[in-house]
Amino acid sequence: MALVLIVDDERDLASLIDFNLQQAGLETLVAATGEEALLLASRRVPDVVLLDLMLPDLSGKEVCRRLRADPRTRAVPVVMLTARGEEIDRVEGFEVGADDYVTKPFSPRELVLRIKAILRRAGPAAVGVRLKVGLLSLDTGSHRAWVGEEELELTALEFKLLHQFMAQPGRVQSRERLLSDVWGVTSPLETRTVDTHVMRLRDKLGPARERLETVRGVGYRMADED
Repeated sequence: MALVLIVDDERDLASLIDFNLQQAGLETLVAATGEEALLLASRRVPDVVLLDLMLPDLSGKEVCRRLRADPRTRAVPVVMLTARGEEIDRVEGFEVGADDYVTKPFSPRELVLRIKAILRRAGPAAVGVRLKVGLLSLDTGSHRAWVGEEELELTALEFKLLHQFMAQPGRVQSRERLLSDVWGVTSPLETRTVDTHVMRLRDKLGPARERLETVRGVGYRMADED
């Protein structure tokens, strides 16, 4: 049973989320502060973290940053929960390693569907599949990727996105196709979410960054030739 760590100091909202996730067959832990969340995650690594941006001690961004700095929780998908829906907040959340962003108020049913989609895409990859495109190499069995000899530090979503491109080199992939295949949804995420994550992934590719090409007006592709 997948474990979801809910981090929110609004007791009523946390209880509502807790109830709906349990009704959907998920196991839950609830933390009201950032420090409590980090302690719970250190004791038992969750499969997904629902993380409020505004907490009474640490900010959600700082909690996310610490989760990403810990090798045990580095690849755990993090979904930011916040009443602040401005673009700058979404971008800053993604910059510290958030995988998704849900703005309050939201539908509990939609949140459950979003969590299940995240769990599907973060599930075990095929064992032993190794891909190579130019300097880039990726191993789905160990969930690791490299540029040359240097290992990349990728979030679970970034790894899935890179895998999506490397599995189909040379093929143009639209934002809508990426939302469906990587995010596991056909709506309601904005296609800008795709652009933000591709930009972050490209920045991490270093000398191989130019291989991830933008096809203006269409989407993106992984160049299969130098």
